[in-house]
Formats: sequence, structure tokens, C-alpha cells
Amino acid sequence: KYPSGGGDVLMGSVVTRDEALHRRILLTHMRLGFGVSAGDTETLLRALPSIALRYHAQDQAARQLARWCAQQPAFAQVLHPALTGSPGHAHWQQVCGAADALGGGAAAGLFSVMVHERYSQAQVDAFCDGLRLFRLGYSWGGPISLVVPYDLAAIRAHGWPAHLARGTVVRFSTGLEAVADLQADLAQAMARALG
Repeated sequence: KYPSGGGDVLMGSVVTRDEALHRRILLTHMRLGFGVSAGDTETLLRALPSIALRYHAQDQAARQLARWCAQQPAFAQVLHPALTGSPGHAHWQQVCGAADALGGGAAAGLFSVMVHERYSQAQVDAFCDGLRLFRLGYSWGGPISLVVPYDLAAIRAHGWPAHLARGTVVRFSTGLEAVADLQADLAQAMARALG
């Protein structure tokens, strides 16, 4: 989604060294017609020259917002790979940490918060609905910041430990708006919906 610059093109590739799997993929492609449209390709090629600038800006904004969210009592946990103590941080540090010290190693513009259990799903929904700059949406990588709440009990009803299936996770995709404006937006929505 990041390469297109608009969060509106999903594109990728499948690569394998397994000849039998290659044939199955080729037959699937032939029968279903999976392919990339010329319009999507044009959109992607037009946006690629600015991907490093956009990705860096969104990564830095997400880190700042994630650190700020970590200080808010309404949130029990902040999930962002670059934050110490976040699940997956050690793996991210191993894979991206050396690059991070050199100015690379971005972690993207996505982060999530685990809303404290004392808040109901209705309160969390009111928080998300009360955001003015973050719009409700499932995409990411575009210029507009997005938010979506996830009810863990509904998602993890089967096969997950009970302590991991409580509460609500709210996922944020940071766009290209000013970080101070996004932080103010989070603060006003929290004050109204989460007290």
C-alpha cells in the first residue's frame, strides 16, 4: 500500500523455487486471471519517487504518537515494534536495529493501542468516532490517517488464551498530517469518550 502513495493499490508478487508450486500458481493465474492492471501500475510508478520521503515521515509520526499514547492512562499497552517492551521489539531490533542506528530501520506508520479493560466497546467506538483527522478505515500507507477498532473477544474467540482475548485494540495508520494536529485530535477524542 505504501508504494502507491494513496493506500489504494494492493500489489505484490509470489516467488518460489519449488517447481510444483510454481506450476500450481501459474495454473491459478491462468484460470482466475490474477494480474496487475495498467492503471494500478501507472499509479505505482508515479508514486515511487516519493516513497522514501513519505515512509520516513509516516514512520517518525507514528513513533511520536506511539510514545505519547504510551503515557496515556486510558491505554494499557502500545504496540509498535520500535518501542522497547512492545511485543516483537526484540525481533524488530534484530532485523532493523542496526539500520535504525544508521538512520534507517523504519517501522512504518502503523501502531496499535490496547485500550484499558475498564472501557466498554461503546466507549472505544465513541473514541474512534470522535476523531476528526483520523478517519475510520482499514487501509494504510496513504496520506490520510486512519483508525479502526478491533474487538479481541470476537477475533480471538477460538484457540487463544483468555488473557489475550480481552479488551479492544485500536489500530492507527499515520498519514501525512502534522503530528501536533494528530496528537491534539487523539487528546480531544480521549477526553470526550474515555474521560
